[in-house]
Amino acid sequence: MYASHRKYLLILAVLFAVIWAALAISPLYREDWILENLLVVVFVAGMAATWRWFPFSRVSYTLIFLFLCLHAVGAHYTYAQVPYNEWTQALFGRSLNEAMGWERNHFDRLVHFCYGLLLAYPIREVFLRVANVRGFWGYFLPLDVAMSTSMAYELIEWGAALLLGGDLGMAYLGTQGDIWDAHKDMALASLGAMIAMGVVVTVNLSLQRDFAREWAESLKVKQTEPLGESAIARMFRRR
Repeated sequence: MYASHRKYLLILAVLFAVIWAALAISPLYREDWILENLLVVVFVAGMAATWRWFPFSRVSYTLIFLFLCLHAVGAHYTYAQVPYNEWTQALFGRSLNEAMGWERNHFDRLVHFCYGLLLAYPIREVFLRVANVRGFWGYFLPLDVAMSTSMAYELIEWGAALLLGGDLGMAYLGTQGDIWDAHKDMALASLGAMIAMGVVVTVNLSLQRDFAREWAESLKVKQTEPLGESAIARMFRRR
């Protein structure tokens, strides 16, 4: 089983390397491509360094792979200029924006939604296997992390745009003139994570025999004594 798991991860890694390398050739805006890939390099390096200690499930690796592929496409064209309208025009004879009545490029919206939809489950796997969370917290905490990291990324974008300025800053920020762009991106990431956790809840509710008991147990108060100043006082008394 371990050899099969490793082989599957290797296949995904090779596929992503090929896709990433192909999209690294002549990106629309090289400086923006570099910025967009900084966090990807750190993330992939971290996963490569820890895979023996913490191998994810094949489901999680597949979801991560799909998200990284979407990000690679966005980095190649810059998110605001991914030509999905041209692609749908060529395939179906009508652009997606025309069919939906949209005016802006919505590829960035898709990726923010997929951030929550595709990465909430791998985040849940970390919480279950490292923090040993159970019941309600196994669904709430992945949603919480997806929401908070989405917010953190918007702050990074804002800081980078202020630092870089000019066309590069605007290309990286990618608001396309929408003053509520960051809010909508965070909302979509949150919605994606909610849908992902909703699916997991539904599956577990139908298959996990002790689902109700585990859920109820996770919401019980484990320590009746208050913390804060009371805990500090107890620590002083024990010295």
